[in-house]
Amino acid sequence: MTHPRRLAIIDIGSNSIRLVVYQGARRVPAPIFNEKVMAGLGRSLSETGTIDAEAFALARTGLARFAWLVREMKVDDVRTVATAAVRDASNGADLLAVAEGLGLAVEVLSGEEEATASGMGVLSAIPDADGIVGDLGGGSLELVRIVAGTVTDRVSFPLGVLRLAAIRAKGKSSLDRRVADFLADTGWAGRGKGLPLYMVGGSWRSLAKLDMELNGYPLPVIHGYAMTGDEVARIGRSLAHLDKARMKTIAGISSARAPTLSDAAALLGILMKRLGTTAAIASSHGLREGLLYQRLPAAIRAEDALIVAAREEARVAGRFPEHGDVLNRWIAPLFAGDPVERARLRHAACLLADVGWRANPEFRAERGVEIALHGNWVAIDAKGRALVAQALHSSLGGESTSPDPLGRLAPHDELAVAVQWGLAMRLGQRLSGGVAAPLDRTRLSIDEDALLLHVPAADTALYGDTVEKRHRALAAAMGRQARLVIG
Repeated sequence: MTHPRRLAIIDIGSNSIRLVVYQGARRVPAPIFNEKVMAGLGRSLSETGTIDAEAFALARTGLARFAWLVREMKVDDVRTVATAAVRDASNGADLLAVAEGLGLAVEVLSGEEEATASGMGVLSAIPDADGIVGDLGGGSLELVRIVAGTVTDRVSFPLGVLRLAAIRAKGKSSLDRRVADFLADTGWAGRGKGLPLYMVGGSWRSLAKLDMELNGYPLPVIHGYAMTGDEVARIGRSLAHLDKARMKTIAGISSARAPTLSDAAALLGILMKRLGTTAAIASSHGLREGLLYQRLPAAIRAEDALIVAAREEARVAGRFPEHGDVLNRWIAPLFAGDPVERARLRHAACLLADVGWRANPEFRAERGVEIALHGNWVAIDAKGRALVAQALHSSLGGESTSPDPLGRLAPHDELAVAVQWGLAMRLGQRLSGGVAAPLDRTRLSIDEDALLLHVPAADTALYGDTVEKRHRALAAAMGRQARLVIG
């Protein structure tokens, strides 16, 4: 049996070594396997300049497993990269030899190449990003200016999270002075004034996860989560009072990473102050996704990542893969005044309209909400997820109710519009049975008083009792009367 094309990235980082296997649409392939080994290759670099024996052994074992896995998974294209620890360690070449002996051809990325890939990764997930990417690894910190869909300036500093403790041990202000000197010497001081800092790297993502937990944030998705400078300072203070037992209760923060979080928070706060950035925004995409994105033709890069991913989800999990695009065109005349951003969210909801059908009928609406809120989507914020969730909830039988936490993520008036999307989708699906042809032959329109459903005389059998009820429900939600137009 053949399988869709699979890609893999093996990322030999200074803190962790990770294998991610991807499959699916080229613009935004879905991870189908993700595993890391917290080898800590950069742990001893500051003191000895080498990868210590324990870290080396962990790396050898992890790489052997990863090389075996990609063979067994029949991965078509494996790219193995190494960053600061291997680049800087005196015995880095020895680890490269181990990897090559396992059949892995390793690219040692320069600091500039690493920075560029991280910047491209953020752009792959946040196409309109305008700010500075900060990628905190174990051995280095990369800063990248991104604007208008491109990477411009970039720089790499030896400020990886595994190096920070030694710097901070030299005095209370030692890290601040070091950062200030690096930024001044390279012309980066104040470069982020009025702009956001996009956070990449496991340590900073863990900080965002911790802040979400302590704040009771209603959406357990790190991507897009934002913190102000004051909030970063607060999380830094909170870390001093959190014991190991409490940290273990927070999903998504590994015990191996927890000891470095205080250093990561200190660096983030200093960096925001010295760059002048207004907020720190977490990105789920970074170096690995950037390496994939860099290789894409410009035409594929320009595709809407949310729409591509939703269409792929429909292909895999829906009943009639072509139905979502047709359904979106069918209901669009009712929402001609929607701004562009709202229209693309409506399109995504239509593409996902079928994915709840495999759930238990009693839980289809809940399944729709779960897919929208917790799916592995990018190019969408928390409010956008809530609007798509509301549309799916209403289309799958939840009617006009707004389950928690939608009301905490989006304004009531916008959720009310998403209810209308959902009821229109529900009408279209019932009228057509989920296939395209009936929607191609019928249409919707509105006037001041009525919501009109136009059906050819030959297709009047489509307008059964259930369709009529759904027509009336949508019309009522839009403040109109339902009217059938035959011919």
